[in-house]
Amino acid sequence: MELEIRPTTRTEDMYTYTQSQQIRSQTGCIGHLRADMDSNGTGFFSSWEDHRGDLKTDIFKAEFDDVINALRFDSRYGDVLKDRSSLARYCWSQPSARMESDEENYGFRVDTDNYTYMMRLNPNKGMYNLYCYCYRRDWLDGHLKQAERGIRFIDSGYNTLFKLRDGGRVRITRPDGTSFETSCRYIDDYHLETGRDLWHICEFAEHMERDGNKVEPIEGLIPPERKSRNRGEAR
Repeated sequence: MELEIRPTTRTEDMYTYTQSQQIRSQTGCIGHLRADMDSNGTGFFSSWEDHRGDLKTDIFKAEFDDVINALRFDSRYGDVLKDRSSLARYCWSQPSARMESDEENYGFRVDTDNYTYMMRLNPNKGMYNLYCYCYRRDWLDGHLKQAERGIRFIDSGYNTLFKLRDGGRVRITRPDGTSFETSCRYIDDYHLETGRDLWHICEFAEHMERDGNKVEPIEGLIPPERKSRNRGEAR
């Protein structure tokens, strides 16, 4: 078995954390492992949590054991999980893996033919040093590809107001001037999550308009596409 390891992208960073049930189902998130390397930095104490127990097949379990053992004991993969000192050296050698959302954490994606392992590494003593989220690779990649379309915000007449990248944030301002910010997640072209709430995009628009709320993007705005000019059109 060969492993492909690279730093996660900013979008992929989100999948090194526990997602909503809806997103876990769509991405084929089987479960996650967390581990710490003890006070002396040489242990490996781990626990597992199921997310999609129906996908935890014997084939997956055998492969996952092989993946963790390879990252711990096979020097071809940089000794990343050998001990905390090795983990720290591996992280510090790849500064592009440092997460923007939390600079103490580093994100890495490990791929095999059928599965993807999204790892969040923290080299600090007293912290969990590893979170590893396990996905069906085809399901995860399919979801990521669709999510590139962005989250469409509309008015109640179905007119597009703006588009936001998956994981972007909006500010919602109430009629009395108070406001709050929330992150937004892509579910499909017609559904989104704001915080813990699942919405149809039209339902969200109607709810905001009924309450007199103003919604504006504050992070992750996708610029509108420029319309191509017809040949011969005056410039």
